[in-house]
Amino acid sequence: MILAIILVIFSLGILIAGGESLVRGAASLAKKMGIAPLVIGLTVVAFGTSAPELIVNIISVLKNTPDIAIGNIVGSNIANIMLILGISTAIYPLTVQKSTVWKEIPFALLAGVLIFIMANDKILDGNAANALTRTDGLTLIAIFIIFLYYTFGLAQTQGSGETKVQEYSWTKSLLFTGSGLVLLFIGGKILVENAIILARLAGLSEAFIGLTIVAVGTSLPELITSVIAAIHHHDDIAVGNVVGSNIFNVFWVLGLSSTIKNLPVGIEANADFLVNIIATLLLFAFMFISTRHKLNRWQGVLFILLYAGYIAYLIARG
Repeated sequence: MILAIILVIFSLGILIAGGESLVRGAASLAKKMGIAPLVIGLTVVAFGTSAPELIVNIISVLKNTPDIAIGNIVGSNIANIMLILGISTAIYPLTVQKSTVWKEIPFALLAGVLIFIMANDKILDGNAANALTRTDGLTLIAIFIIFLYYTFGLAQTQGSGETKVQEYSWTKSLLFTGSGLVLLFIGGKILVENAIILARLAGLSEAFIGLTIVAVGTSLPELITSVIAAIHHHDDIAVGNVVGSNIFNVFWVLGLSSTIKNLPVGIEANADFLVNIIATLLLFAFMFISTRHKLNRWQGVLFILLYAGYIAYLIARG
């Protein structure tokens, strides 16, 4: 147990270093290539910070622990909005681009609604059990390809914007980005593996582990990346990273996971799917409350309090 605790602490340091390196490299690459930082946040950074979720889900599916796989994605997406955007916004109010408000956030909402529908075969189709099937997985991946096509189209229509970005040489920019991705991957993997060990020693269920410890653990790269981006006033990367990660998590990670093997879904998971949908709807609503297209500190604090309430509910639910 002592070794697991030490490794968890050590992994946090790796994640911090990786997040700092990735943000510096990705922002520099965006500047050098004339691409909007938002696009980098929605693709390179989002893919890199979603790597822990991908690895954990593949391992969970192969080990026949679907509750961890599904809980990891749904819990991560809830944490990304309520906890990560909440903390980032509490540090520094974040301005959100119009395209994010009207396109990426609704796309993330579509992801939440789709998995809620796909996971309710008993209610909608009269099947004997609920499951995310290979057909569902292939559908999610197909939509993910459409999202990538849209994102790269966005890169051609948007400039680099007025965001102040420190520009490095090509070699240093690529080195920062690549090493950041590697560190995030390694740190996330070490953290999750040892968090699971600690949780199981405490006798917690796999669903609870997936929705809380694993979800928050695999979301730490997003947390570190978005917080650092907020500190450096890279609003596009801070917001794009979270929204992009939520899209990647459902359409790519969960899509790939369910193509490997059908994932049974417990009826109690509906509450978590609904929290995910409500969190995304609330994020969209905040774009028009107080300051238009901007997340203010009070909204960030509210997100944090709502997340604390959700965790309290999970503990009570057992």
